[in-house]
Amino acid sequence: MLPKLNRKRAQFVLTKIDEILAWERRKDLERDTYFVELGRYLCEVRAGQFWRVENLKSFDEFLERRFPESRRKAYYLMSIHEHLPPEVKRELKQVGWSKGLELAKLARRRDGQEFDCATWLHKAREMPKEQFRPQIEKELTGRETEPWEIIYFKLYKSQIPVIEQALETAGLMLGNDKCRAYCLEMICADFVARANLDSGQPDVLLRAIARVFQFLPGEQQQAFLNRARENAG
Repeated sequence: MLPKLNRKRAQFVLTKIDEILAWERRKDLERDTYFVELGRYLCEVRAGQFWRVENLKSFDEFLERRFPESRRKAYYLMSIHEHLPPEVKRELKQVGWSKGLELAKLARRRDGQEFDCATWLHKAREMPKEQFRPQIEKELTGRETEPWEIIYFKLYKSQIPVIEQALETAGLMLGNDKCRAYCLEMICADFVARANLDSGQPDVLLRAIARVFQFLPGEQQQAFLNRARENAG
């Protein structure tokens, strides 16, 4: 049975949800505004060696104190300030710093082609981040790329050695040109394949084996196919 609709309570709850979502959007915009300014100030600290005021030995030591988790973000923000023209920087408050970083990749590309600010700013405003990144990659490389995202999860220090060893072993099997993400996928695909050997899910097993096969070097792929033919015969 449908619950009795309490219209007054429903209107109150829906309004609260809209207020919270609007607040979150305002906070995101405020954060992006500050991040754009932060990149400019960080470049000024490096250029003027302002870190000496705190009796520090280098700019890297300054960043280690301000960004103890990761200095990469600081360098990202500085790259935005250094490589984007002023007309783009003024719009970054609307498009966000993460899209600004993608725009900076175009602005500093090595082939020296002119950066079409208006076109790419329009795309940055209109497209969600997940669609904008592949567009940048296609422009830089000339080929389509798979959508991607960064996944964060916590590891205990005691877990890191065995994970590093597994990634290193997978890298030796796949070749040094494969990134750690591909190595991790091969490990997972191998696990899924083994887990589904007797589970009665042949489609899952087939997909896992296909992904592992894709990562193998050409000679090993051929050896795998030869062995599969022998077993089939």
